[in-house]
Amino acid sequence: MHSGALRVLHIGKFYPPYRGGMEVFLSDLIAAQRAQGIDAHALVHGRPLPEDPPWLERVPVQFNMVYAPIALGFRSALGRAIRRIRPDVLHLHMPNNSALWALTLPSARQVPWVVHWHSDVVVSNIKWSVALAYLVYRPFEQALLERAQQVFATSPPYLEASPALRAWHSKCEVVPLGIDLATPHPATPLREELSWRTNTRLRLLSIGRLTYYKGFETLICAVATLPGVELLIAGEGELQESLEALIRTTTPPGASPAARLLGSVSEEEKHALLHSCHIFCLASRERTEAFGIVLLEAMQHARPSIVTDLPGSGMPWVVAQAKAGLHVPFEDVESWRSTIARLQHDNALRERLGAAGPHALQRYFGIVPCERSLARHYRYLAPGRVAPAERHSLMIVICTRNHEESIAHLIHRVRTLTDAPVLVVDNRSTDATCHIAENCGAKVIRPLLGMTTWGSLQTGIRYAVAHGYESVVTIDADGRYEVEEIGALLISHKDADLVLGFFPEKHSRVRLFAWQWFRWVTGFPLRDFVSGFCLYRRAALRVAASADATLLDYQDIGMLLLMRSAALRIAEVELSMHTAKVDRSKMFQSWRNAWRYAAVSALLCIAHGRPRPF
Repeated sequence: MHSGALRVLHIGKFYPPYRGGMEVFLSDLIAAQRAQGIDAHALVHGRPLPEDPPWLERVPVQFNMVYAPIALGFRSALGRAIRRIRPDVLHLHMPNNSALWALTLPSARQVPWVVHWHSDVVVSNIKWSVALAYLVYRPFEQALLERAQQVFATSPPYLEASPALRAWHSKCEVVPLGIDLATPHPATPLREELSWRTNTRLRLLSIGRLTYYKGFETLICAVATLPGVELLIAGEGELQESLEALIRTTTPPGASPAARLLGSVSEEEKHALLHSCHIFCLASRERTEAFGIVLLEAMQHARPSIVTDLPGSGMPWVVAQAKAGLHVPFEDVESWRSTIARLQHDNALRERLGAAGPHALQRYFGIVPCERSLARHYRYLAPGRVAPAERHSLMIVICTRNHEESIAHLIHRVRTLTDAPVLVVDNRSTDATCHIAENCGAKVIRPLLGMTTWGSLQTGIRYAVAHGYESVVTIDADGRYEVEEIGALLISHKDADLVLGFFPEKHSRVRLFAWQWFRWVTGFPLRDFVSGFCLYRRAALRVAASADATLLDYQDIGMLLLMRSAALRIAEVELSMHTAKVDRSKMFQSWRNAWRYAAVSALLCIAHGRPRPF
């Protein structure tokens, strides 16, 4: 990490290999942050492991009290971590009783805080001990929220329904959780004890700690009398014995149990189970289940979900946003039974819901857009604490608007052909273009106001100049074939400051006439005056990023004249066309526009002196 990088200290509950939604998210978030140059560290509960990286510290837990880990050394560990790391931001993940120690440390109070609100501590109607413990916990929780500069809620319904956040809406923002979409999960053969019965027609899966709010009792009762249905429940917890007893009592005499408890499974086995099931079920009955990261993992495997329509929980919101499942009233056994039977007999609906999951992940629930949203708030809290500018070689700038169907392919092709970073300038898209681009690993800039094509290009060029890049290739997202010729563009005319890509193709007569006029007026022997596929080297970048260039309405002739005025070398290279391309120039759709554009170019030439060859 760079010495000038933004330093963030996460105060979490646990960290993998401990398995849980908060833990999966924290792991993916830190990986994404460190990949983006943020010096992210974590302080969590647990026994230190030999393979732990230096940025992760675990504090041993002595005992648990009302489901909360008690680590007596957490306060001193937090103080040491702050002195060692000198964080610019403390990122507190709640609920977490150990995070409250930050209130007592002067060194912690000198650092800006953000709070990630994963869940309320629900005043339980099921567990009186949780309700009693919250009476002690709540004043400290509210003091923590008062001290925080920013609070991140994970879904709109949860923010609106949270009693704990009610007084702090002015500092709250919704940032949905996300997961790592770039790391594949290879198929892993299931152990025999985890395998499904051979005569099972519908395979249901549920995953979670065997605890009071998960609602496994509802699922077990719902499937007990459904023929051809098997439910596997992965997880361990204090309800193991009582759930096994419920399975025995609900199984008809002489029949095989419809539900089975698998116990703890590895990360690989979890994904193998998700891949092999037909439907994922989450029957939680309290708002302690705030979001359901495991729902996103089911979407990764294109599996539909059934969840409880729990008021104030993010679960039904996630499924509705993704259009990847159904929801039923909580603790309603008959509704669960009828919904499972519906999906059992409606294969088309099941497949449609499952297919929506991967697409929704790209649009809404990837870890990359989540990380970018958090980073924007970090920069506000710690201005100036960013990685110092480095001298880089090449950046690819893609200008786009409403290209959700093609932007992922375009970015993947760029990544295949070059290791250069990709910057996408998203010009007010109304679809999921920017989210998909971020999930593909591109840096995305979204101007607040609509811009011309040149305005978008110059925004990308200025970003590259500010970050020390020595050359830029610009790509218009409409020209999807252009990416295939990046290599040819880079190696051609190495002595030129600006290289323009020319693709021989059939043009309209209006355009051909206008180009002939441009060649005569300007003295530029170019065959394409409006190419969006260009290579700008260092000197050309300075001109393109200048104030004079900002005044251009369209860059075509004006940019060439500015380059020539700066005595730069301009070259054109003929490239192969890989896909059919339509005539994209709106400037030449009528003779009137062509004459007007030609007249403007003539005036510009007169203003810049007599034409001369380049």
